Amino acid sequence: MAEGPLEIEDLPGVGPSTADKLREAGYLSVESIATASPAELSEVSEISESTAKKIIKAAREAADVGGFKTGKDIFEQRKDVRKLSFRVPELDTLLGGGMETQAITELYGEFGSGKSQIVHQMAVNVQLPTEHGGLEGSAIYIDTENTFRPERIEQMVNGLGIDDVPDVQEFLNNIHIARAHTSDHQMLLIDNSRELAGELRTSDKPVKLFIIDSLTAHFRAEYAGRGTLAARQQKLNRHMHELFKLIDEHNAVGLVTNQVMSNPAVFFGDPTKPIGGNIVGHTATFRLYLRKSKGGKRIARLVDSPNLPEGEAPFMVEEAGLKSC
Repeated sequence: MAEGPLEIEDLPGVGPSTADKLREAGYLSVESIATASPAELSEVSEISESTAKKIIKAAREAADVGGFKTGKDIFEQRKDVRKLSFRVPELDTLLGGGMETQAITELYGEFGSGKSQIVHQMAVNVQLPTEHGGLEGSAIYIDTENTFRPERIEQMVNGLGIDDVPDVQEFLNNIHIARAHTSDHQMLLIDNSRELAGELRTSDKPVKLFIIDSLTAHFRAEYAGRGTLAARQQKLNRHMHELFKLIDEHNAVGLVTNQVMSNPAVFFGDPTKPIGGNIVGHTATFRLYLRKSKGGKRIARLVDSPNLPEGEAPFMVEEAGLKSC
């Protein structure tokens, strides 16, 4: 096989026309083929399932995925994980230094709790140099509720208080926004994101943040009623796993917002719970519950994390962006 990074044409059974079909369907790397299912690959590239199985097997061997690893191997792999800072010390401490790459962070809370404010702030912060808590990358922003506001980015860039940052236009150029009109369109945009991230991989601003704001709005509207719950959950599950593959491939941060509904069965404590049930709960690595507090404060509570204790952190949303209280 060829030296250097493997192209998908290097895989046995992938000719030029099959490679073109795979790329059109969003399979741009050997890794993305290695984690695909034979049925899925066969459908998009019009090859038999047995050929698809052979191609996937070869991709897994070439990309070294699918086998067992030791704890030490995982420990070494975890050294690649980077943290995207909120630039609010309390929030960074809550999440062990910031939002992790190779992980999905879910923000849920009522309207006005600060979800979209954090999303806008992270789209700015990801572009900053590492010494200022950024990842020197760009952001892909899938907007399902028309919440993206370039004016808000401008205010946040001006509120950074850092001398050597580019102008606002430069920041806006590095945020790639797509408006999703239906849940199917939203899923298609993840495929398009894979293509765009592949193109930007060797640029000076590779994609380091994938945002979906909000993850569940279209699914909730289109799949109303108990009869459609199974279909909705299945589709949501696939959507979340596609996002996971993307952030893994690009060592990027996944950031999704989620709506809440009231649970009338709860008499004591907070009756709000996130939409999407166990599917979203199990797939998101970190879950932050946001709520309003007195005096314009917001409270972020870490509800779920594989390695951090539950805790709370206060923050303010000001014109200049997220700030400490």
